[in-house]
Amino acid sequence: MAEDRGVTVCAVEGVPPTRRADVPKLEIDELVDQFLERADEIKRARGRVWALLQSIESVTGDLSLERVLRRIVESACELVGAQYGALGVIGHDSGLEQFIHIGVDDEIAKRIGHLPEGKGLLGALITDPRPIRLRHMTDDSRSTGFPAGHPQMESFLGVPVHVRDEVYGNLYLANSENGEFSADDEELVVALALAAGTAISNARLYREAELRQRWLEASAEVQEQLLSTSGEDPLRTIARRSIEIADADLVTVGLLTPDRDGFVIEFAFGERAEELVARRFPLTGTIGERVIAGGEPYVTAIAGDPQVPSTHVATVIEVGPLISLPLRGNEEPRGLLTLARKRGRRDFTETEVAMAAGFASHASVALELADVRAAEQKMIMLEDRDRIARDLHDHVIQELFAIGLSIEGVAGQLQSIPALADRLRNRVEDLDRAIRRIRTSIFELRGNLAVSQEGLRLSILEVISDVTPALGFPPSVSFAGLLDLQLPEMLTQDVIAAVRETLTNVAKHAHATSVSVDVELAGDELTINVADNGVGVGDPSTASGVANLRTRAGHHHGSFVLTAGPGGGTVAIWRVRTR
Repeated sequence: MAEDRGVTVCAVEGVPPTRRADVPKLEIDELVDQFLERADEIKRARGRVWALLQSIESVTGDLSLERVLRRIVESACELVGAQYGALGVIGHDSGLEQFIHIGVDDEIAKRIGHLPEGKGLLGALITDPRPIRLRHMTDDSRSTGFPAGHPQMESFLGVPVHVRDEVYGNLYLANSENGEFSADDEELVVALALAAGTAISNARLYREAELRQRWLEASAEVQEQLLSTSGEDPLRTIARRSIEIADADLVTVGLLTPDRDGFVIEFAFGERAEELVARRFPLTGTIGERVIAGGEPYVTAIAGDPQVPSTHVATVIEVGPLISLPLRGNEEPRGLLTLARKRGRRDFTETEVAMAAGFASHASVALELADVRAAEQKMIMLEDRDRIARDLHDHVIQELFAIGLSIEGVAGQLQSIPALADRLRNRVEDLDRAIRRIRTSIFELRGNLAVSQEGLRLSILEVISDVTPALGFPPSVSFAGLLDLQLPEMLTQDVIAAVRETLTNVAKHAHATSVSVDVELAGDELTINVADNGVGVGDPSTASGVANLRTRAGHHHGSFVLTAGPGGGTVAIWRVRTR
């Protein structure tokens, strides 16, 4: 090759020489600039791909669902240089169940108030899960603006996050450091969202496996309690472990009342649980009624909604997701296990519902075993009780009666000393009262027979036994008259309810250390007299339960009077006609 003043001579034979200006279409320096620019683009692209891989590694390297969700948002912001980022998890009602945000500090979030509800641009992604990229958010007709105190946002990029075949949620990014998000930014975030879906799926599976393990451990604990005759009540264990494992805000175990038109909360754990224990709730028009009638679980995400039947837990918390399960007996449901979360919290998963149903079956077994053990204990005690009752009736009462007759005879011979005669007659009355109390004890000892043999005395004693734990001491009880004669069923139920409600009021408000319950049937008039040594009744017109007790008495042409006791405390007199 030879060069001569701008002419290049090719040494290859047969190829004519050409000038330099005929070869390139661009100047050499322009080619170099383009080459360097392209190299920079390749370098930047390589860097962004590397950043994407790092983001994917960060997102998929954890099995905690809560941490995975936050890392998805953090990685997306870092990947495309967004000032603000959020992940909205779609709930049952197509609104946002969770909203994990980055860039807005806690103080600003507090001033804004409630979390986004999935409207405007956020809702557009929920309705039509396809990426949205905007230079100015306010230019889009779907934008609904920002609440007071919300930071200003301009550019916007929204991308759906799929988990298997469902749209789990959406990634929202705002305020690109470059002024607007590019098509490359969109592709990168879409790729990250695909990886995020896999990470969320894995974290879900891990959480479900961990949850199942915890339920199994709790089930083993309950089974151990079922086999034991001592230790914690299995129903209490079930309620306690349920709130721990199910991440609930409130759990209750309620057992049906004998009339099956309501239930009483036996155990409760969680927020304001102490306000529910020992309270009676009606079944009519409630979720509990549906569960008892159908014998199947009731699951809802909006238990506090007016369109959903009412629930007892709504009396103490603003309830949202709820599971209510029947506690089955041999023939019919015996009660309810209820797990509730507050409004705004995530729904219960299918796994949580299934595990809670397993716990409810344990509770059903616990009730059946309790019945069997109680029956065994009754059988063991019956012979001794019957023997003691016979001894009291055949010997003690007869001896006391004979002593009373003797004292009456002596009193009749002391007419010349009236004061002494009166004192002796008073002692005879004391003996009569002692005999009545012994007879009451005999009924207690011979009580708890078959249902067909039950009388009013036994029913009243069972009610008193039920209320005794709440009182903290056993009441003094006496009966007079033929109380076990057949009475109208409605009257019998109202008598039992009156005793229960009166003693419950004493337990709640009186702060008493002793209570006497005297039930007398004289002719066609039945009287219940309940006296305590508590703090007194205050204003009888506003005392708890007075209206209900008066209403029950009114059904039978009777009355209810609440007065201060002669020595302090309160005297409640419930009087009705039997025919």
